[in-house]
Amino acid sequence: MKYKTIILELLTERTEDFEQLRQQRKLLVTVEQYARELKSAHKAWKVLLIQIRPGSAPSQIASEALQMALKELQERLVSALQPDRNKALFLDAAMMFTRSRTPRS
Repeated sequence: MKYKTIILELLTERTEDFEQLRQQRKLLVTVEQYARELKSAHKAWKVLLIQIRPGSAPSQIASEALQMALKELQERLVSALQPDRNKALFLDAAMMFTRSRTPRS
């Protein structure tokens, strides 16, 4: 499977983010950017796994490397595509912390 196809599949699972990127005309640029990142991470994981397990089958190494690269990318996608939601969660947590520290009369 090609990297762009994988990224497009990940984004289509996130319908709200997909639609927002499409409406802002940023979908293609975003897919290309994340595809490059996925390809680079996949290659890096393959090199690392080959060093760790030199006797493993190349197809097994490639598969594991892709899974690891995808996991990393999915975690970054969540925070990158939803910065406002993350800020809101941080603000809520900060307010709760402040309220718990405020002396009550």
